[in-house]
Amino acid sequence: MKTRLIALGITTCVALAGCASTSPGYGSGYGGGYNNPAPSNRYCADCGIVERIDVVSGGTPSRTGAVLGGIVGAVAGRQISDRTGGSEGNKNVSTVAGAVAGAATGNAIQNRNNGESYNLTVRMDDGRRVTINQNDLGGIRENTYVRVQNGRVVLR
Repeated sequence: MKTRLIALGITTCVALAGCASTSPGYGSGYGGGYNNPAPSNRYCADCGIVERIDVVSGGTPSRTGAVLGGIVGAVAGRQISDRTGGSEGNKNVSTVAGAVAGAATGNAIQNRNNGESYNLTVRMDDGRRVTINQNDLGGIRENTYVRVQNGRVVLR
């Protein structure tokens, strides 16, 4: 994996070095010279056009978090009451309270993590195609010019 990454880095550096120009605009015929640089047609290695947006839904049923949280909460409540020397009635109350708190917490965690996400396929300026998964679009649509930055697709 590291050798592929190093090879890709070297190839990118060589490609970018081949695009470099040492002349300050001589002979460009338009806007050249020292005080009036040529128009900027810069190459962006991490930019491209969104080709496709796919919606990815969460995989688990909506009540799984609440059920698992309730079970864990009930066991934890029972254990805490057992260790503190509570009576049998106190253990039952602690078990029910733990189950309710665990179910509410499990449901909240699942709702936060189980929403829809989007697979954005971007055709990069250098011809590569990358697919990035993220939770929000942030105004991005198909055929939008974007930048891939820190593992996210952002408007350029």
